[in-house]
Amino acid sequence: MSAHTIRPARPEDVPALRDIYEEAVLNGTATYELVPPDLAEMRARFAAITDVGYPFIVAEDHHGTVLGYAYASAFRHRPAYRWSVEDSIYLAPEARGRGIGRDLLTRLVELCSESGFRQMIAVIGGADNEASIRVHRRAGFRMIGTFEGSGFKFGRWIDTVLMQMQLGDGKTSLPDETAFPGTLYGG
Repeated sequence: MSAHTIRPARPEDVPALRDIYEEAVLNGTATYELVPPDLAEMRARFAAITDVGYPFIVAEDHHGTVLGYAYASAFRHRPAYRWSVEDSIYLAPEARGRGIGRDLLTRLVELCSESGFRQMIAVIGGADNEASIRVHRRAGFRMIGTFEGSGFKFGRWIDTVLMQMQLGDGKTSLPDETAFPGTLYGG
């Protein structure tokens, strides 16, 4: 029996997602936010992602406790970028180092590939965020660059690492403009 399951996130998960994210904002560099969003803002963000069809998933234990979550969202909000997604993964402190991030990322990649996206970009806060870099590298992402000193948090400058993974045919074939995600942004 697996110690956790991966399933689609639901609106009733938002309070748990907010708690996990709040810890990340206050104690880590995975996000460059400085003040945790309130519950209303987290509900709005959840809806903004899921209402347009991007995948949003959670890992939960056998008691139904949310251990972490992952989602894909627009890499950039210009129509030509609609085939690319940015991934985000956040874990509760007690869930780290247990393979949950790997499982969330694996499933997220599958869902995005099935949806027709062609590229996934990881924008990793902190060049010293070795766990995130490692989980992306093991999933098949390649390093594409570092924005040096691009963030300032906890009284220090933080580098931003960019990694990328081709999904499906990547750039080797033309996408179906009439299917999702070609229809995003009025495609």
